[in-house]
This record gives sequence, structure tokens and C-alpha cells, in this order.
Amino acid sequence: MKMVIRFLLFTIALVGIISSSNAQETLVYRFQISDAIAAPTWRITQEALYEADTANADLLFLELDTYGGQVDMADSIRTALLRSKIPVYVLIKNNAASAGALISLACDSIYMQPGSTIGAATVVDQSGTPVPDKYQSYMRSKMRATAEENGRNPDMAEAMVDPDKYVPNVSDSGKVLTFTTSEAIANGFCDGEAMTYQEALELAGITDYKVITYTPTTIDNVIGWLINPAISGVLILIIMGGIYFELQTPGVGFPIAASVLAGLLFFAPYYLEGLAENWEILLFIAGIALMAVEVFVIPGFGVAGASGIVLMVIGLILSMVGNVGFDFEPVDGTALFTSAATVLSSLLVSIVAVLALGMKLLQAGALSKLVLKAEQNNEEGFVSNANLTPDWIGKQGVAATDLRPSGKVKMDSVLMDALTEEGYIESGTTIRVTGISNAQLTVVSAE
Repeated sequence: MKMVIRFLLFTIALVGIISSSNAQETLVYRFQISDAIAAPTWRITQEALYEADTANADLLFLELDTYGGQVDMADSIRTALLRSKIPVYVLIKNNAASAGALISLACDSIYMQPGSTIGAATVVDQSGTPVPDKYQSYMRSKMRATAEENGRNPDMAEAMVDPDKYVPNVSDSGKVLTFTTSEAIANGFCDGEAMTYQEALELAGITDYKVITYTPTTIDNVIGWLINPAISGVLILIIMGGIYFELQTPGVGFPIAASVLAGLLFFAPYYLEGLAENWEILLFIAGIALMAVEVFVIPGFGVAGASGIVLMVIGLILSMVGNVGFDFEPVDGTALFTSAATVLSSLLVSIVAVLALGMKLLQAGALSKLVLKAEQNNEEGFVSNANLTPDWIGKQGVAATDLRPSGKVKMDSVLMDALTEEGYIESGTTIRVTGISNAQLTVVSAE
């Protein structure tokens, strides 16, 4: 009998040891979203999902507090969370409004702090006015589909967007639906009330766990700063100003260097955020090329110059929004309006600044060296081309300046205005007069 009892006790102890050795603590990867939903929050979410997967985390825990933001970025986050192989829990800390509500519904479990709210997902513009029904319809369908995916009432989710959506005993006031914490629990939109993520994990029955917390890198902080519309606007001013001054004083170098640096600082963060596509950047570069053609090849200002400005503006605007090719369905009106306003206002300010300050900057200080101040006196060999006659045709001279395509040529020790038919002739090249047009010589290289 004693042998049997000892055997049973040994077996129980052995099972306990095996069970305890097999028990593993839950690895929780925690990150936060506490700003407006925009490109930086989408980047943070991507990094958190990647790092959680790399660390073999058992649970992804999001702490959310936002009034909303860009619908396209929220939809990207929502899709990524729905497709996550790791379960996703969210703790709403005060607000999950608009785009924040869509993100919350994509999570497997929702917890809310006391006094928090979720809902009010109507798409609005910068002034808070609801945008056309095209965008509302898109948001309604996303809210419904997300709620269905995670077993929540799709009609209630739709009512958070559409004030006309009637849900008996829940939404019948003609206003968009917003749940408090207790209302969300009662209607299956919240799994429990918790003040901290520790309390939420305890409610979920997770007591033995280890937490890894996401920490934004310096690069994340820099990118977030650079894509601020105000900073983007300043960079656009530098881009446009640099291009203008370089075209006015070719070969100086400093203006175009400043423009190139500003261009890199503008496009790089949007490219890393997945907003700026290759073809949009190429559109901007093509615009610059057309402007250069207008200045250096085609006299005056016409189709090439105007087309160049249009391409540059379109390239800048599209680089700031989340369109996919020519599909603008996921782009909400607010984001498109913000990008267009930023680019156009910066362009307007740059034009005014160039007109008002351009000559003053070039006539004073260090930049005054870029301006030719010498007077062209007759005693020094400068004469008017007003008395040109056909006798000049066929004569040879020397290019006194680079012809790009216009410049100065020296004919019998006299400096005269000239225009080359070849696009460019280097200073010092022997030239031959082929004709007379608009009180200036037309010339070609005689070498």
C-alpha cells in the first residue's frame, strides 16, 4: 500500500515539474499612437509589426489616443492589423475618434480607460465640414467590413459614420454614433474597462508576461519633423528660389546646391513613408528640365516653361499623399487639400519673395558679386545693333561670351548682341554671321 501511495505522489510531483517547465511567459510587444493619424503613425505601426514578428512576440499591444487623421493612412494601419499573425489588443486612452475608431475595430480585443470614447468616424475637411458622400461611402464600407471581420456589429460601426443609419435602441437620434466605455462594453465594442495595459492583460487572463516597448529612433523623429506641412512648405520655397536664381545666374552653383539639398530633404521622408513614388519624383524632375529648355534653348516664355511649372507642382502635391499610381480612391479630401494648399501657397510666396527681394539680394552683400554692374560705354567698344545691315552677313568674329543661345560677339573690335542657331557656343570660339533678326546677329560656329 505504501508503495502505491509513494508512486502516486511521485507521479503527481513529476507532472507538476513537467507542467511548470512547459509553461512559458507571454511575450508582449507594446507600442503607442498618440498623435493624428498620418504617415508617421503608419511608419511606426509597420516597424512595430516587423519588430514584434522578429522577436516572436505572442501579443501586440497598442495604446491609442487620437482624434483621427488621414483616412488613407488609417486604412493602411487597419489592413496591416487585420492581417497580423500576432493577436492585437488595444487600450483606448481617452479618444478613438474617426480614423482612430477604424484602427480600434481592426484589433482582436478592445479595452478602454474610464471616461474614454470610440466613434464619430464621419470624414470631414480642414474646417470640420463633412466631405462629399463619395468619401463617406468609402469609410462606411471600411467600418462595416472591419467590424464584421472581428465579430462586432457592422450596423453600429456604420452608424459611427452615417448619422442616418438607424440602429434600434442604439442610434436613432440622427447623429453619428459615439460610445462611452460602458456603452461600448454593453454593445460588444469593448472587452473591458482598464486603466493601464497591465490591467487590460489581467482582464484577458494574461498574468505571466514579458513586455518589449517600441522606442522611436532618431530617424523616425527626423522624418516626422520633415513631413510637417510647415517644414515642407519652407523646403519648397528653397527649391523654387534656388532654381530661379540658378537660371538667372547660370554656373554660380550655390543656388542650385541649396535647391538640390532642399529637394532631397523634401522627397526623401515622403519616399521612405511610402507616399512619394518614383514616377512622381520623375514628374518633378521633368518639370525642371522643361524650365531649363525654356530658359537656355527657347527664347521667351511659352509652352515648355508653363508645362514645366505644372509638372513640378503636380509632382510635389502627389508626393505628399497616399495615392497608388492614378488610383486616388484611398486618398481623403483633407490630405489632398493640405498638400495642394502647402505647395501652391509656398509657390506663391516664393514668387512674391523673388519679385520683392530678388534684386535687392543681388545688389547688396555677398550676392552682389553675382550681378554685372559695369556700364557698357561706347568708348569701350559697346555699340547699339540698331544700324545693322546685310553687309554683316558672312563676316567672322569671336564669341565674347558663352552663347546660351544669346550673348555677345566681337566683330572688328566691336561688341554686339548675337543669337546662335546651334543652341550653345563657347566663349572664344570663332563665329560666322548668318543673318540678322530683331536687331541682333544670328551666328554659327566657324570652327
